[in-house]
Amino acid sequence: MISMLVAVVVLFILISGLRIAREYERAVVFRLGRYTGLRGPGLFWLIPLGVENETRVDLRIVTNPIEQQETITRDSVTVKVNAVLWYRVEDPKKAVLTVQDFRRAVQELALTTLRNVIGQHDLDEVLKERDKINTLLRKTVFETTTPWGVTVELLEMKDVEIPQDMQRVMAMEAEAMREKRARIIKAEAEPEASQKLAEAAQLMVGNPAALELRRMQMVAEVGAENNSTTVIMMPAEFVHIAGSLSKFLEGKGS
Repeated sequence: MISMLVAVVVLFILISGLRIAREYERAVVFRLGRYTGLRGPGLFWLIPLGVENETRVDLRIVTNPIEQQETITRDSVTVKVNAVLWYRVEDPKKAVLTVQDFRRAVQELALTTLRNVIGQHDLDEVLKERDKINTLLRKTVFETTTPWGVTVELLEMKDVEIPQDMQRVMAMEAEAMREKRARIIKAEAEPEASQKLAEAAQLMVGNPAALELRRMQMVAEVGAENNSTTVIMMPAEFVHIAGSLSKFLEGKGS
């Protein structure tokens, strides 16, 4: 009877040492406080009664939002920036043995790096060169977390909030730039338009019928606008006669 009871107790102790790790998990095992290795995935056994214990590590990619940070750019503009961090554990041994809490450590590092990198760039760079800044963020955090056994996949700015006064100034600047471009385009079009008008005048001088057709087209355009403009048609011959008469009078007066 006693032997049966002892066998049951021993069996219970042996069974209590069984563990199951999922496919995406690894168990960092310690024996009497010293690291002995990794176990999993699947079924594995630990020496019971506290001789061996484990620390589970998830190997999947973790998505971690970075809380909104208020920081100052290089040109002394206060901005509020949100970011998102994606990372995963590459080496469970280093993640457990090197850092006390690697999850918090990675998040705090990403937060500090975000503030530092934004402070090294002007506001225009933060708004227009986000891909460049995201790459710099990821590179900086990656170099620091690699010894921890953690790989940073991405660290990207999610949203950049700027003060209302600065938004109005930027809107005025954008409007001024558009007006500048419009004036430049208009000025560049003047020589081309003048050249085309000169070519058209040469053609009309050699072909009076073309001049009459152009006059008729102008009358049609004026009438299509539904206005009260009165148009008096005058034959082109009157213009030639007036010119000839003016020259005759000038010659007679001299």
